[in-house]
Amino acid sequence: MIGVTVALPESRRPPLGDGGRNVPAHDPEGKRRTSAPGGPGDPDRTGATGGDRCARRRPRVTSAAFWRRWAPMAPAVATVLVLCMPVQTGDVTMSGKATPADAASLVLVVWCLVRLLRGRGGRLTPMAASVLGAPAVAFAVATAASADPSASVPGFVRYMQIFVLIPGALLLLVRGTRDFRLLCWAMVVLALVQGAVGVVQSVTLTGASYMGKDVRAVGTFGPLDVMGMSTVVSLGLVAAFALCLADPRESSRRQRVTAMACAAALVPPLVLSYSRGAWIATAVACLAVLLLAGARRAVAVLLALAAASVVLVGGFGVGSSMVEERLTSITHIGSAPDRSVTDRYSLWSAATSMWQDDPLTGVGPKNFPAHRDGHASVGLSSGSDTAGAGMQFQKEPLLSPHNMYLLVLSEQGLIGAVAFVGGGGVLLLCGLRRLYAARRARPGGPTDAPGTADCGLAAVGLFVWQGVDFLYADIGGPSTVMTAVLLGAITWWALVSSPAAPAAAPRPDSSVPTADGKAEAPAR
Repeated sequence: MIGVTVALPESRRPPLGDGGRNVPAHDPEGKRRTSAPGGPGDPDRTGATGGDRCARRRPRVTSAAFWRRWAPMAPAVATVLVLCMPVQTGDVTMSGKATPADAASLVLVVWCLVRLLRGRGGRLTPMAASVLGAPAVAFAVATAASADPSASVPGFVRYMQIFVLIPGALLLLVRGTRDFRLLCWAMVVLALVQGAVGVVQSVTLTGASYMGKDVRAVGTFGPLDVMGMSTVVSLGLVAAFALCLADPRESSRRQRVTAMACAAALVPPLVLSYSRGAWIATAVACLAVLLLAGARRAVAVLLALAAASVVLVGGFGVGSSMVEERLTSITHIGSAPDRSVTDRYSLWSAATSMWQDDPLTGVGPKNFPAHRDGHASVGLSSGSDTAGAGMQFQKEPLLSPHNMYLLVLSEQGLIGAVAFVGGGGVLLLCGLRRLYAARRARPGGPTDAPGTADCGLAAVGLFVWQGVDFLYADIGGPSTVMTAVLLGAITWWALVSSPAAPAAAPRPDSSVPTADGKAEAPAR
């Protein structure tokens, strides 16, 4: 036989592909297929097609999925960001005043209850119940034993809001490290907004009065809450500093660079707040974060900061005489204290005297001002001078000892002090233990999920800052809600149950039990 070969036109030839099988030359849409399905020329293949280079298609996020992802944390973020609004504190001697931040925190607690009723909340472990329940019992006992229980009820509600309800709600709402980082970034955004307002106030001489000039940055909190802006700026700086020290293998470069830039941007408003206590607490917290991040990194960062300080201060003369005088006054607190330090010493003495009169339950929440004059020395002034930032000169009464530990001891006695300090100690120990486990974790490891060490650094740093801050300040003012939020974040990190270790798979040569209960040797 004579074989005849017929040459078909190129357009009529069936292409060969997919292992030699014939595929149609045209796809259902009428477009010519230039290669086998899944090959380099396949238009359905992810990547470049011919000369057209297309990015990998990302899954489309619907509005319902977006809502399910971020809705649980929306009230918490709103509670933080609502502090950007200006608040008129008015008469500081009046109790029961509600601010927008208080209203947002109420929504946060109600939202947590709704999610619990719908079966979507977290789980309260026995340890968490004990840490949150002990202060609640102590607050109730101190209120019931108060000399004026009706006057102590607002204080009881305030203590429950700050130390029990909001931390417990955040413990049940935060679902993982992504939500924790979102909360930290909300703190950073609040700090940037308040810091920007404070810098403008200091530059334009519209801030609170300090040494006869309206140069003190107070943000939107006003001169009656001079610690408000320094508090939120310090917390944002510590959170950003911890996030920028994350392991490069576990965090994106964009997050670390952004966090570093935010931390650097928050230094000027913190300096312009002229708050010695905030400076000390921030320095101690950042040093603790550095040491926990690693000795080598700590040495490198400290050397870089020292070099930058020498260049800025020594070379360019950055820093005013008022800042230098404020820094120098820290070393003279014991030898030559100023008027504000002398008043604090008198208030601390009065708080100690109140506790000695009623050591078990104290004088009752919110009763410190009523017993102050009977225990303070005659050298205590009638109040602190406040002016500027749109407010006329007035005297702000001294309603607390400006020390949270002494305030709890004087108003709630040993019962409240033991519950307060003991709960804080448990949070610190549990937080450090989980941070150690997170740093030792590896992918697939049995201890903790890798990539969470930055959250641990932020939690421990914020806790250290708050612990040092309570040595010279206490709760009061609109910024107190931030104390509750950071306590909630710390409580979640310290008390949430770590991921369980994956169950070990059975070995291939293990015996398999049969129906009669006897072990059957594996097939060979």
